[in-house]
Amino acid sequence: MATPTNAPALRRKARHERLRTLGFLSPWLVGFTVFFGYPLIATVYFSFMHYNQIEAPTFVGLRNWRYVLAQMPLFGPALWNTLWLVVVMVALRVVFGLGIGLLVTRIKSGVGFFRTAFYLPYLAPPVAATVAFVFLLNPGTGPVNDILGHLGVDAPNWFNDPAWAKPSLVLLSLWGIGDLMVIFMAALLDVPRDQYEAAELDGAGPFHKFRYVTWPSITPIVMFAVVTGVVQTMQYYTQALVAGKLASGVSVGPGTVIQPGYPDHATLTVPQLVYSLGFQNFNTGAACVLSLVLFAIAMAVTMLLMRRRAGLLSAED
Repeated sequence: MATPTNAPALRRKARHERLRTLGFLSPWLVGFTVFFGYPLIATVYFSFMHYNQIEAPTFVGLRNWRYVLAQMPLFGPALWNTLWLVVVMVALRVVFGLGIGLLVTRIKSGVGFFRTAFYLPYLAPPVAATVAFVFLLNPGTGPVNDILGHLGVDAPNWFNDPAWAKPSLVLLSLWGIGDLMVIFMAALLDVPRDQYEAAELDGAGPFHKFRYVTWPSITPIVMFAVVTGVVQTMQYYTQALVAGKLASGVSVGPGTVIQPGYPDHATLTVPQLVYSLGFQNFNTGAACVLSLVLFAIAMAVTMLLMRRRAGLLSAED
């Protein structure tokens, strides 16, 4: 127990400790407040306002929410496209990235070349990569359809076909799989070699070694890849917008306003709809509602994945 003589000194010491802790936390606190806290509060505020970025905002209650959730015709297609990309693109990227990582880690010679070859596409700027893919998959002049035609395959229209537009975007994402490849390579190389040797002594084949040795060791990395992939795909904007504009063949000049989602709203995502509402139609309130809906879905999916991961860990224990 502190005596009356040293109690003020202890309080000063505790106060100094708190100030020191706040000093170390201040960069994060400032960044969190400026780049997340304030924008989130402002988004909630403007979701209940009529605001066209010119006149002063006026309170309209739940009118923006009713318009977005019940009356906006493009909300359903945009949400469906976004969720489709989240499920299909994230799953295929994780499987493909893990497969490439397993392949590269098992190559005995020329491993540096293959690492570079698989990683380089990831360094291409998103706009440049999308432009190249739209050119390659052009149904009239693209080399891919020419090759398929010579092979006797009925080539699809890719970005010009509503049924093939989203799979084309998935192919584009798989082409730039270098980021996940590097992450999975690091996880695979970190698996203890002695566990593989023990599995081989027990007669385990390649499948059982992957199932009982590799997979438990890399599960946290797979969960990281899935969660970050879901968050990134929920914000999918640039590639879908550029691909739709290029495939439509419409010339874009000063003052030209093109509605995203070509063809037939097949590439329309929620972030594109947010931009269209907020900066083309100047309906900031509805754009904020869409942003909050997207944020809520991303949070719900992330919490579901994390709870699933925690349940698996508790079951293993």
